[in-house]
Amino acid sequence: MPRTEFSRAAAWRIIKRAGAERVSHSAARKLAEILEEVGLKIAKEALDYAQHAGRKTVKEEDVLIAAKKVVPALG
Repeated sequence: MPRTEFSRAAAWRIIKRAGAERVSHSAARKLAEILEEVGLKIAKEALDYAQHAGRKTVKEEDVLIAAKKVVPALG
């Protein structure tokens, strides 16, 4: 099982908040893996924006722009 930075408990809470009555361990684990993968893509894209702007610091607006690019449904 791959180790993720995103906890299975946090993924479980997200699924529950979406309205699920019950959540399997494997569903929570898979969501955590997917969220980590998407989060890493967003972080890399945000870093590119910051570097392009000549900054070492990734700012909130970099993350927002990157998130909209990586997950178009957020736009």
